[in-house]
Amino acid sequence: MHRMQPLEPPEPGQAAERPAAAPPAAWQWPAIHPEGLRFGALFGLGAVLAFAIGWTILAWPLVALTAFSFLFFRDPARATPQGDGLLVAPADGLVAQIEDVPIPPQLAGEGGLPGRTAIRVSIFLSVFDVHINRAPVAGRVTRLAYVEGKFLNASLDKASEDNERQNLVIEMADGTRVGVVQIAGLVARRILTFVEEGETVAAGERFGLIRFGSRTDLYLPPGFVLQVGKGQRAIGGETIIARRGAEPVEVGARQ
Repeated sequence: MHRMQPLEPPEPGQAAERPAAAPPAAWQWPAIHPEGLRFGALFGLGAVLAFAIGWTILAWPLVALTAFSFLFFRDPARATPQGDGLLVAPADGLVAQIEDVPIPPQLAGEGGLPGRTAIRVSIFLSVFDVHINRAPVAGRVTRLAYVEGKFLNASLDKASEDNERQNLVIEMADGTRVGVVQIAGLVARRILTFVEEGETVAAGERFGLIRFGSRTDLYLPPGFVLQVGKGQRAIGGETIIARRGAEPVEVGARQ
């Protein structure tokens, strides 16, 4: 961890030297993921053709779908907290469930998560949330396990067992393993994963995408303490979900 060097004491009669202020962060338009550009171009072309033919009753809905595609597939830059023992949110959305559950077989066994149970934090993504998934920790992807399944409402508890999903295990430098599961939902029909087994990822790095409403589960390793509560909003790559050996955070009722 980088430590700031102490300032040298000023000479008698001289003012203390102050560090230069960093420029303020500027707001930026979020980038659009290539998947969104493809959908947006398709709908946009249809809108242009519909206007050219005079089918305005069809053209305006296509314009709306074009705008929705760009909104849904937006990919904003994120500033990920750095430090040992941090687990950041793998997705944007609502912290819908926090439960101590049996570890799924796709995440268990040799090279998987230790023990029989783990705290699972489920983040539900609506169609209005950013759908890019980000790595909760830096490490090496030791397991990818895709499971075909149903398309139940992703907010339901049994979605973790019945829905189509992609399971990942990321091993940190000290050997600690973290489980992440991308889960398709009622509307979602495709899970994209950008990484392969054996690849290394940085904390907050993009590793996947789920199209059109979904859920992402994070399985905490032993020794990590929750820093969020049920009903809280999470920002992928930025919100600290858990810390190693920290005190639990008190989260009040939703208002």
